[in-house]
Amino acid sequence: MNLSYFLARRISREQKDGFASTIHTIAVVTMTVGLAASIVSFLIMEGFQATVKNRIYSFSSNILVTKLSLSNSMEEQPISYKIDLFTKTEKFPDIRHVQEFCHKAGLIKADDEVLGVVLKGVGKRFDLASFQSNMLEGNFIHFPDSGYSRDVVISRTIANKINAKTGDEITVHFFQNPPRFRRLKVSGIYETNLADYFDNKVIIGDLRLIQRLNNWPDSVAGGLEIYVKDIKKVDEVYRWVGESMDFDLFIEKVSDKYSQVFEWLGLISRQVKILLGIILIVISVNMISVILILVMERTQMIGLLKAMGAQDATIRFVFVHQGIHLITRGLLWGNALGLGLCFLQDRFRLMKLNPHDYYMSYVPISWDWPTVLALNLLIFLVVSVVLLLPTAIVSRINPIKAIRFD
Repeated sequence: MNLSYFLARRISREQKDGFASTIHTIAVVTMTVGLAASIVSFLIMEGFQATVKNRIYSFSSNILVTKLSLSNSMEEQPISYKIDLFTKTEKFPDIRHVQEFCHKAGLIKADDEVLGVVLKGVGKRFDLASFQSNMLEGNFIHFPDSGYSRDVVISRTIANKINAKTGDEITVHFFQNPPRFRRLKVSGIYETNLADYFDNKVIIGDLRLIQRLNNWPDSVAGGLEIYVKDIKKVDEVYRWVGESMDFDLFIEKVSDKYSQVFEWLGLISRQVKILLGIILIVISVNMISVILILVMERTQMIGLLKAMGAQDATIRFVFVHQGIHLITRGLLWGNALGLGLCFLQDRFRLMKLNPHDYYMSYVPISWDWPTVLALNLLIFLVVSVVLLLPTAIVSRINPIKAIRFD
């Protein structure tokens, strides 16, 4: 058996009571709280980011293709969408789904309210599976085989403003020359909590209604929405689509269109990483203090071992082994505490949020096991390396003075 490891085990068994035991407990508690805080912070951060991104992507896909225009109007110039990217999506391995869309501005006329809205027209290929999580009440649009559907899906915010519910009829006036209006039926209500971007202004209807209003043929739309299979390949697909499309088309990533939200999410990520850095510093300083106290408490033992011919490295690793033992115990308890708290939040949703401020009604948890493993390895490696600093004092201890030390 390794001499350093043997001595570390004997010392640990002898220090179950007294001051050294208290020091060990403090070290384990510090490690436990630090790792638990790191796990909870990262799993909440990733859950928060995933929830917000998924809601944006469910409404606007990953990449948008529209007609290049210098106008800031919400309405797009028509493009022909019957291209291979749309009709033969299976030929493009990194693209999961492509759907057509268009927008048209209008006013909702209710009994006592007039509200400016944007009608988003979608077709039968609309990715309802991605959007379904946003549906609160009713059903999505029913698309007839001929003509256009009068169904619309409105947000909870708009429904409250115009006092409408599923099954009600609303009148939408469209801005064009000559002005037109349509009586539409509220078939469902959605909520993304992204009020500034969707809920305050967007209602969803049949693409063919907008084609009819704009006198467009069936083969054109305002643009295409592209969903990628792997979100990590968005940039790659974006470059490929940009190179393959005509020069009069504008290719835009949704993360660029809603850059304020994505920059905010990036800021949250940086803050959590700063928190991890602070936790590592606190744990490291605490472990340095613990090892220094243990070295001072065992000064006579160090002097005796040196007098018997033990090398400084051998003695140093006695305390390194003790430190690693404390780190391991702290990591075990930290995982239990951190993952336990995350499980309770994920299962019972104990911590609530204001959805108008945070885009969700409760604190989300993302079970990212690689992140949990990376946090364990990072803390273990950093603190283990830090243990070498306080043990360096062993080489400065004079054996004669150490044996006399009291």
